[in-house]
Amino acid sequence: MIEAAITAIGGYVPERVLSNDDLATMVETNDTWIVERTGIRERRIAGPDEYTSDLCAAAVDNMLSRYPVTVQDADLILVATHTPDYPFPSVSCQIQAKFGIEAAGAVDLNATCAGFVYALQMANGLIRAGLHRKVLVIGADLMSRITDYTDRSTCILFGDGAGAVLVEGREAEPAFLAAHSGSDGTGGRHVYRTGFRGDMFGEPLRDSKLLVQNGPAVYKWAVQTVPQGMEALLQKAGLGMEAIDWFVPHSANLRMIESICEKSRFPFEKTLYSMVRYGNTSAASIPLALSDAAANGRLKPGQHVLMYGFGGGLTHAGVVIRWGI
Repeated sequence: MIEAAITAIGGYVPERVLSNDDLATMVETNDTWIVERTGIRERRIAGPDEYTSDLCAAAVDNMLSRYPVTVQDADLILVATHTPDYPFPSVSCQIQAKFGIEAAGAVDLNATCAGFVYALQMANGLIRAGLHRKVLVIGADLMSRITDYTDRSTCILFGDGAGAVLVEGREAEPAFLAAHSGSDGTGGRHVYRTGFRGDMFGEPLRDSKLLVQNGPAVYKWAVQTVPQGMEALLQKAGLGMEAIDWFVPHSANLRMIESICEKSRFPFEKTLYSMVRYGNTSAASIPLALSDAAANGRLKPGQHVLMYGFGGGLTHAGVVIRWGI
């Protein structure tokens, strides 16, 4: 049986730092207020000529500099993003061209902040089904381009970044131990960005083309939904909570993660997150947390990792894997 495993990882954030003190010059806020409510101290902001495809390419370059792998022989590229450079061509096609990957399919998928985990689930399923053997998976978002910097409740949260992994087939014990996903479309009005339509379920939306979020409603949904999803994952994997070495949730808000850990009775000190220095980077937040933990030696081969993404849609998805690199 061919099983899928993550064989390399990389990450990238832009050079420009937007600190809490910087934001205090733009809206009525301060460092203490932001840290107390979100745990975020700074975020990275792309330059004016830097786009999602550039972030993706830099994350892949970082991965290639850290591991003895190649991407030119990948046969599928999956990019999880909701901020593509263009409606089409896709970011995945731009990455195919950038790295000269000759024989790869290319697909972008949009599950917002849950996108990276959905892409991992797809890569695992396609490899185990024998349809692909080497999949380049990237999670990336350019949140600064869709953030309303006059709204202090949202502009304090978001930053830009990308994370990339290789998922390869091999004859070995399974590395992907369980998967779980779900959605609640009725909650879509709580976090959205308008496009062709300016209404939802017959109700008008703020048609600014920028991100709009009802923070308390999303918070309540996530704190209820994620612990239930974690429990479902553990049952599918046949593991107890104590067997999980690292919990890697979407890095939306540190206080939200603390509440999720408390409700699920998972030790907060065994949680990996990226928002303190990078802000909420949407589809990039989980791979950035993994990339940093792998680089600094906290994440080790053989450890059990539970990832859980959640966000607009409303969407959520989780996986349990045995880390192998």
